[in-house]
Amino acid sequence: MLKHGGTEVFRITGARQGLADDVRGRQRRYVISMTVRTLSVIAATVLWNVERHVAFVALGLGLLLPYIAVVIANAGRERAPSLPSTFVPPPVRPALDAPNLKKTSDQS
Repeated sequence: MLKHGGTEVFRITGARQGLADDVRGRQRRYVISMTVRTLSVIAATVLWNVERHVAFVALGLGLLLPYIAVVIANAGRERAPSLPSTFVPPPVRPALDAPNLKKTSDQS
């Protein structure tokens, strides 16, 4: 769709999330993951002499969460494939009616 100045018009529904909002969301996910990691390491040290198998699970979680947290935190700014196209095509203008062309050629 072209405006008066010849510029293209785009739909706002396909716009990306703002960069500041995206960074804030990724930081929040990372902090939550690191909080869970810290709690699991603390649980592993507290439960070491009480429930050793639970302490191993907590320690394993504490070892794996940094990698998972970084992968989750860096997984942003990809465009979702289900969003509609952001480009609005120009409207199709109808052609002249065929009967009008025949009438003008018959009249000559």
